[in-house]
Amino acid sequence: MTDDLIATAGEYVAGLMSPEEQEAFERRIATDGEARRAVADWRTRLLALDETATQLTPSEGLWPAIEAAVGSARPAPEAAPGWFARVWQDVSTLRLASLAGAAAALVMAVLLVAQPFGGGAGKPAVVAVLNAPNGGEAGAIVEAFADGRIRVVPLRAIPVPEGRVLQVWTLWDRQVGPRSVGLMERAQARDYATSGMPRPVDQQLYEITLEPAGGSPTGRPTGPILYVGRGATPL
Repeated sequence: MTDDLIATAGEYVAGLMSPEEQEAFERRIATDGEARRAVADWRTRLLALDETATQLTPSEGLWPAIEAAVGSARPAPEAAPGWFARVWQDVSTLRLASLAGAAAALVMAVLLVAQPFGGGAGKPAVVAVLNAPNGGEAGAIVEAFADGRIRVVPLRAIPVPEGRVLQVWTLWDRQVGPRSVGLMERAQARDYATSGMPRPVDQQLYEITLEPAGGSPTGRPTGPILYVGRGATPL
C-alpha cells in the first residue's frame, strides 16, 4: 500500500475531495482491494477521540437555524455551567481547524435542549449536533431516546447526487464498530426505530455519510463523512 494511496484514502474519508475526485476514487474502490483496505483503515483511525478541544461560546446563528428546521419558537435557555466538548481525532490541518466549531456545537446541544424536538415523545437520552468535518458548520441534530427511537433533524439542504443516498450511523463501542441507523433519500426530519442497540450514552458518536443507492454494501460506512458529532446528555 503506497503513501499516495493512504493519503488519497484519508482525503476521501474526510470528505475533502471534489465531486470529480470522489467519483473517480469510488470507481477505484470498487475494483481495488488495497483502496478498500485503506479506506477501512482511515475510518478505524478516526474513531479515536481528541481531548484537546477547549470550551467556546456557541455561534449566534445556530439557534435560529434550529428553530427554522423544526418549526419551534422557544427562547434559548440561560447558559449552563462549563462543559468541555470531546470530538474525534482529525486527519488533516483542515479538520483540526474544525474542532473549535464542533466543540461549540456540542455545547449548544447541552444548552438548548429543554424539550425534545420529536413532538412531545419524551425527553431524549442524548442529543448530538452534527458538524461538517471540513468546515465546522452545523448540519443536523440527532435525538436518541432510551426506547431505541432516533430522530434526525437536518439544519440545511444536503445535496444528494443521483444514485446516492444519505446514511445515518452511530458508534457506541469501537469493538462493536459503527451501526447503521437508517437511510435518508434527502435532507428532511425523520424518525427511525432501531433495535439491538444499547441505551444511548454520553459521547456516543453519530454521523451522516454519502453512500451508494440502497446504503453501504459492506454494512460499514464507505462514503465520505458529511456531518459528525457526539451525543450529550440533556440537562
